[in-house]
Amino acid sequence: MGQYLPILALGILATLFALISLIASRLLNPGRPNDAKNAPYECGIVDQVAPPERFPVRFYLVAMIFIVFDIEIIFLYPFTAVYRELGSFGLVSVIEFAVAVFASFLYVVANGALDWGPLKQVRRSGMMVTPSRTSTSTIRRVGQEGREVHVGDEGVAA
Repeated sequence: MGQYLPILALGILATLFALISLIASRLLNPGRPNDAKNAPYECGIVDQVAPPERFPVRFYLVAMIFIVFDIEIIFLYPFTAVYRELGSFGLVSVIEFAVAVFASFLYVVANGALDWGPLKQVRRSGMMVTPSRTSTSTIRRVGQEGREVHVGDEGVAA
């Protein structure tokens, strides 16, 4: 039990340091929020317009691509350390894994996850944008069948 005493002492010291730091920051620097402190500030540029309510999905798709390739690297690194012991079975497994990751990357790229800026207008098909396409012609409202009130059905509750 004595061998764990230094670890316990270090844990207690770390907790005390954290508590003392929090208490000191509250006492020495009380919060006085104002408009200048609460304003977003990045790179010396003050925003001229309000930020959008929602981020485009493309940001999340790029983040997911990044995570997929990070996971691939995490799984490939141990293979490089023991590839001689695994032999052809390990090589085939890694090739299957890399093909699956690359196929998901191709799918995301084919769906336009990396189309940014002016090039995205060039890649888009002109057939999708026509004057006849409106929100009433392209959106199907589900669950509205049979709810329309017809002339002569005033007595029926809709």
